[in-house]
Amino acid sequence: MGARHPFSTGLAWLLGLLLAVAGPATAQRLGLLRANGPRIVDAAGREVVLRGYNVGGWLLQESYILGTDTLNSQWRIQQGLLRTLPEAEVEDFYRQYRANFITKADIDFLARQGFNCVRLPLHYDLFLTPTQRRARTAVARNPHNPQQLDAYVQQLSTWYDQNQLFNPAQQLDGFRFIDDMVKWCAANKLYLILDLHAAPGGQGTDRNINDNFRPLDLWKRRDAKGRLLYQDLTVRLWEKLAARYRREATIAMYDLINEPHNLNAANGLSNDNQELSALYARLIDAVRGQQDRHLLLLEGNGYGNEYTNLTPDKLTARDKTNLVYNAHRYWCPNTAEAADPNPNQINLLSNLAAFRARWQVPVWVGETGENSNEWFTAAVQGLNAAGIGWCHWNIKRVDSGAGLLRVAPYGSILTAEGRAALLRNVQFANCQINRDVLAALIQPADARTPFAPLTIPGTIPATDYDLGREGVTYHDSYSTRTDYRELKPTNHGGAYRNDGVDISATTETATGFAVGELAAGEWLTYTVTVAAAGAYQAEVHVQPGLVGVGRLTLRLGDLPLGTASVAPGPDWTTVSLITPPLPAGQHTLRLLVDEPVRHVSQLRFVPTTASRGAGGQ
Repeated sequence: MGARHPFSTGLAWLLGLLLAVAGPATAQRLGLLRANGPRIVDAAGREVVLRGYNVGGWLLQESYILGTDTLNSQWRIQQGLLRTLPEAEVEDFYRQYRANFITKADIDFLARQGFNCVRLPLHYDLFLTPTQRRARTAVARNPHNPQQLDAYVQQLSTWYDQNQLFNPAQQLDGFRFIDDMVKWCAANKLYLILDLHAAPGGQGTDRNINDNFRPLDLWKRRDAKGRLLYQDLTVRLWEKLAARYRREATIAMYDLINEPHNLNAANGLSNDNQELSALYARLIDAVRGQQDRHLLLLEGNGYGNEYTNLTPDKLTARDKTNLVYNAHRYWCPNTAEAADPNPNQINLLSNLAAFRARWQVPVWVGETGENSNEWFTAAVQGLNAAGIGWCHWNIKRVDSGAGLLRVAPYGSILTAEGRAALLRNVQFANCQINRDVLAALIQPADARTPFAPLTIPGTIPATDYDLGREGVTYHDSYSTRTDYRELKPTNHGGAYRNDGVDISATTETATGFAVGELAAGEWLTYTVTVAAAGAYQAEVHVQPGLVGVGRLTLRLGDLPLGTASVAPGPDWTTVSLITPPLPAGQHTLRLLVDEPVRHVSQLRFVPTTASRGAGGQ
């Protein structure tokens, strides 16, 4: 097992809580889900609220997940690898990467936390044969060559006409990965959502998501016969998926196209989703043509959220039953009062619930996350209260506190040493579980639980304040991002934990981290056990501000322990105060910032028989 937090009692409590709220399907044998008005229900008519995790970064590499942002798409990563490696070695690296990044151990872990579903982002190239994938890789070597891209499109056109695409299923990587996921999920009574994350040609302009060579080619690229070939391929792929999995009850939904975006007049398309509506009608008819009754998840324009001409009354599909409408919620308000004047823009909670009520269709949040724990908790609490399911993004990220599992830095993917480290570090056993993220998703809004066992006498790392929301376990002046245009980090330093509390790396403490940017009025709470009653010398290791005297106050429950003044200066120092007698037992210790200081690394309590001295006020 990778780095685990020593506190386990609280985690068991959190697990029990989530199991209680995760929905009736988690304890039942899985059956094919269906829509019943605005609800998702199982074969017995029991409502199923799907709450789970995305396993992004596995079958489609996104650069920010791997910490390779300058490469910004999977084909560019491959292009970089191909500069120094033969293509066979690049393919071998990807085989190892996919074998390591997600395994049954990851899915078992998700099930143990009480989640009841997994969303599986897929790249269409996994459904190509090795020969067909080599043709695509040839474009990746020089994608700016229009003749090379045209030749690839014509090859696809020929393979399409000869029914050589996405066949034979048993020999293609994509189907094998789905088969594995079905087995792993079924063993854990988890539902699986198939997500076409990178559609043929690319459904938008974002290369990270689409892994496309040209923006919006799904909607624009035609072959020599004048066909929108990539759309034909997308329809064919879903026909093959439906034919293979139509009776598989472990699969909850088919997410037909992930995050179409920037379909607008500025990019030579309509401003009212006409192209998207037409393709959805084809896809729905294609799946139903295979006698497949699975739920079909639709994603609107604008990264999955805008549904003009996509509502049930506008779709021209022959069968409009068992449809589910999606929202992707990032960097937006979580309050019930926030609303968008466009009723077809549904990422805000009020619009999402209103859309469900207006059209009597289930809604589901297929992606949410990439923010602070405070935002996570507010989002999940709002969705849970409305009975709307969600799937968090993402299970793993390199050197990030925002994912559920933190992958250790590995160097560069373009070096042999970096690749070897990456293949090791992504394995579940070598990942660090971000317990604070887990707690943010599953504990009640007003919960405060220990982050670590803390004892007096002893040393208390400043970063080990309790798990819980802003205003409950800590107060920070900026703890959540609610506007995608606001790039200010919620955590200056971005280390150790994912709260609004600013945490940076430091050599001033054994844990290697310190709380920083401490402004007047901010505070932190710690659940502590006083092992022996009596007075103590409290020592706070602090980096002062450069101007002005800092002031820090300590309280144990309702008992004031004293206030220490911190003279300005650049260097770390320790300030002390003598406490009144402390009662034995478990208590809440609070560190209050009366006047700003730059950093606090730790608090140390040493027994003393001395009376209160000048260090306290």
